[in-house]
Amino acid sequence: MVDGGLFFRGACPPGFLLWPGGVRPYELIKAKRDGKRLPPDDIRAFLQAYTSGDVPDYQMSALCMAIFFRGLDAAELSAWAQAMLHSGEVLDLSDIPGTKVDKHSTGGVGDKVSLSLAPLAAACGVPVPMISGRGLGHTGGTLDKLESIPGFRINLPVSDYRRLVRELGCCLIGQTASVAPADKKLYALRDVTATVDCIPLIASSIMSKKLASGLDALVLDVKVGSGAFMKTQEEARTLARTMIGIGAEMGRKVTALLTDMNQPLGRAVGNALEVVEAVEMLRGRAPEDYTEVTLALTAEMLVLGGKADSLDEARRKLQAVIDDGSAVRKLKQIVEAQGGDPQSIDDYGRLPQARSTLEVPSPRTGFITGIETEAVGLAAVALGAGRQRVDSRIDPAVGFTLLRKVGEPVKVGEPLVRIHFNEPGGVEDVKARLLGAYSFGPEAPAPRPLILERLE
Repeated sequence: MVDGGLFFRGACPPGFLLWPGGVRPYELIKAKRDGKRLPPDDIRAFLQAYTSGDVPDYQMSALCMAIFFRGLDAAELSAWAQAMLHSGEVLDLSDIPGTKVDKHSTGGVGDKVSLSLAPLAAACGVPVPMISGRGLGHTGGTLDKLESIPGFRINLPVSDYRRLVRELGCCLIGQTASVAPADKKLYALRDVTATVDCIPLIASSIMSKKLASGLDALVLDVKVGSGAFMKTQEEARTLARTMIGIGAEMGRKVTALLTDMNQPLGRAVGNALEVVEAVEMLRGRAPEDYTEVTLALTAEMLVLGGKADSLDEARRKLQAVIDDGSAVRKLKQIVEAQGGDPQSIDDYGRLPQARSTLEVPSPRTGFITGIETEAVGLAAVALGAGRQRVDSRIDPAVGFTLLRKVGEPVKVGEPLVRIHFNEPGGVEDVKARLLGAYSFGPEAPAPRPLILERLE
């Protein structure tokens, strides 16, 4: 008998653990594959065994694929989320004054909102304990962007995390070994087994990681469209309601905005390039779409954090900390406290720079009618800005500047995109991918709303 009630029958190899009553991981995988309900105790035991290494990746992959096709009912999802949350340490920040509020995005292309949102909220007095993730599939990751700032440390002891939330009002880290370790293992596995875009797995991953970080309230940015995991508003609404339900069950206030991801957010795609755009947003000089989504989400944080009585009042406070420079100063404080180079926030030349650029010319005259955003994200991965495998190295300098976006006019031969690259091999393939992502027409399409829906 071993911890958690698991036991071996003879010298069973990993993957053939038995629960009391003789239930094997194999049988749970088969049951879910066949559409049967999994008992909560068996879900908890399976996740505990996977976290400890007694269930191998290939069996967890099989179960995730079965869940992808068969789903989890409310009781199964509750057990799965609770097991993920309690697979490690659940931080208690109740001794830090104020309502601790975080934001989570379900992932998009060019989505650097967290980089500007966190210092904005902290500058307005909302404590932001932010545990973020890396890129998944075609989407970028907050941690990868932060690590493009020279020296920035995303791996801090819990004691430093608590101290910085108390002293600066913000800390931006990755998952520690002790916080939601089941999610940390599963997060990387889902990325390479085509099980990222699965509502039960997305919801439990997000909520277990976020609730373990010590927050009191959460704002969700659920992306919708060609560059999101949720392609339709109905799917996004289902995901948002699932996460709101998990939060309510665990005593947390959760608000969700469904936001458009039918084209990249802002103009920059790529880690260091997105850091520059995020800093420019704090100076009031970023693209309108990125600025609007950031302000909308941060305003929700101020209301949940009790720093504004209405969204309008929150907007005024956010504009004030942009205008007086408080937001940029807060970012510099965070960067310096986490070992990064604060001068890079003023001197962008200190950030990683690509050695070469190449402009992609438009093949037509007319208007940009659409951008296949997932294709842009996959082109960024192919260039080296994202991961094709768990152990892939990211080049923080490479990426794209979108010179034309949906609704804008273009003439044949004018540049659509500027590619920033270091290695010339594969650039022509990336160029072809980007050209294939753009569509053209004789007239500009009707503008799409950025904020599609609000749920609470």
